[in-house]
Amino acid sequence: MSQNFITKKIYIASDHAGFNLKKHIIENLVKKNSSLKNLQQNIEIIDLGCDSSKISVDYPDFANKLCPNITDDTMGILICGSGIGISISANRHKNVRAALCHNKTTAKLARSHNDANVICLGARLTKPKLALNICKTFFLQKFEGNRHIQRVEKLG
Repeated sequence: MSQNFITKKIYIASDHAGFNLKKHIIENLVKKNSSLKNLQQNIEIIDLGCDSSKISVDYPDFANKLCPNITDDTMGILICGSGIGISISANRHKNVRAALCHNKTTAKLARSHNDANVICLGARLTKPKLALNICKTFFLQKFEGNRHIQRVEKLG
């Protein structure tokens, strides 16, 4: 089980459709006035690509690049056009529990009930300000444990 949010590294990756949203999240997630910045002074965001919205790339390549980095002390953000493809790709990796989140409620439940360690977003479906709030909710939420532990363990 992953611990509550004490991670120092957040890996982020996207395909071309998610590039602009990824850029927005990187620029704003730990700004001086961010609630995450107040919680954790040493957050490091590691951008694993892609590097442009102009060149078409395949979302599985970026899920495959990010997921091996996920440990009990790290988390991830993956973004594609809908969020669906990249979440499917991510969940093929052992010990990754990727959750496609559309609002703060799904982000909160993904962490508190499912101990999700990678949040997936759909750039074509989620406005930048909302996406940032979804990410903040995800990273600030604690896993509840208790009755959820045995369920998460069954995920493999």
